[in-house]
Amino acid sequence: MKRERNAKIGTEAKSQLKINIASKTIQCKTCFQTFMCTSKSPELTLHASNKHSKTLAECFPDFKENEAKIDKPNAKASGKK
Repeated sequence: MKRERNAKIGTEAKSQLKINIASKTIQCKTCFQTFMCTSKSPELTLHASNKHSKTLAECFPDFKENEAKIDKPNAKASGKK
């Protein structure tokens, strides 16, 4: 009985690999290397200068710092003191 009940729960393993691949939305236009969507400009600037001797704008023309940030709820906005 316990086996039947546990079988209904669904012990199917969930892989993180597909999610990680899907989140790589920033791509270098020179070498086409992909970066996570949470990458910030210092990391991308380092790649551009070290790998290609170019600027951030030359390698990542579509990158905008504001798009890479994840909005977090503000503790003050919740009304708690």
